Amino acid sequence: MAVIERVPDTVFKTRVRDESIGGQNPYRWQDRTTQEIFGGKKVVVFSLPGAFTPTCSSNHLPRYEELYDQFKEQGIDEIICLSVNDAFVMFQWGKQQGAKNVFLLPDGNGEFTRKMGMLVDKSNLGFGMRSWRYSMLVNDGKIEKFFAEPGYSDNCPDDPFEVSDADTMLASLKGQEPAGVSEPRMAFVG
Repeated sequence: MAVIERVPDTVFKTRVRDESIGGQNPYRWQDRTTQEIFGGKKVVVFSLPGAFTPTCSSNHLPRYEELYDQFKEQGIDEIICLSVNDAFVMFQWGKQQGAKNVFLLPDGNGEFTRKMGMLVDKSNLGFGMRSWRYSMLVNDGKIEKFFAEPGYSDNCPDDPFEVSDADTMLASLKGQEPAGVSEPRMAFVG
């Protein structure tokens, strides 16, 4: 697992609401660059293996959503959840989760994740190539804090969730020792 100092240049394929389109599905494609997303901002990013999956849906996203105001108090401009899923999946997952504060960023081709050195094979679960679970603080494109889960590997038999959680990142921003991962915030069925 390589450690890099800046987020890699990537173009993300996103969907945005555009009322000028009209109809029942007023969405269009919009490319967003790394510079547009991270330039001149202080951003917390957490990356996870997949939308609609147990830990991601019960704790990882909900806890960042829950602590959003506390992150803002620490000078964070935006919280981004990144996954190697397409824009349609991320949109529907956000709706199902009731996500209002965290921006769900699709890395559908896994390009950003690959360039971060965090792309792993999860074929043992039928997922294919996905992101290893991690979080980072990015200030104007520069990675200032980085928390990767232990055991980075292809076809990992488990799903470690010990350091990329919202509570660990928030404690780090406050200069405190993390108290550990919180209990799940939502039930997961599936």
